[in-house]
Amino acid sequence: MQPINKMSMEFSSQPANVAFARVAVAAFASQLDFTLAELEELKVAISEAVTNAIVHGYAGSRMGTVCIATELYYDRIVVTIEDRGCGINDVQKALQPAFTTDPERMGLGFTFMQSFADSLQVHSRPGQGTRIVLSKKTSRAIPAIAGH
Repeated sequence: MQPINKMSMEFSSQPANVAFARVAVAAFASQLDFTLAELEELKVAISEAVTNAIVHGYAGSRMGTVCIATELYYDRIVVTIEDRGCGINDVQKALQPAFTTDPERMGLGFTFMQSFADSLQVHSRPGQGTRIVLSKKTSRAIPAIAGH
């Protein structure tokens, strides 16, 4: 199935851009008939993914780039968040609740992503970066896109 709309963007790995990313993706997603609660869940999942890229992928360096690609389908949004940072040595271990490589963090980023998305895929290679693909379905069947 082909997407009915798509959007992509990239930005510097700066903490200030987490809020930008979550609002931009939510604004794009609002073309579908998501409830406010579903949009809030999507925003949390995006925040966690972008924060992971900045904090873990680039170890807080502002010199990295985070890329987001978003596709809308009639019943869901698919968002890919990608960095070219250090990668994850053991994805299965990283997906465990409370696992973290930063003692200042709680290790719940992937747990929130899994809870608030309908599907989550994590692809990573040490030294080459991480790609997270998450999708969220709308609970409403009728799209709010003009002309459809």
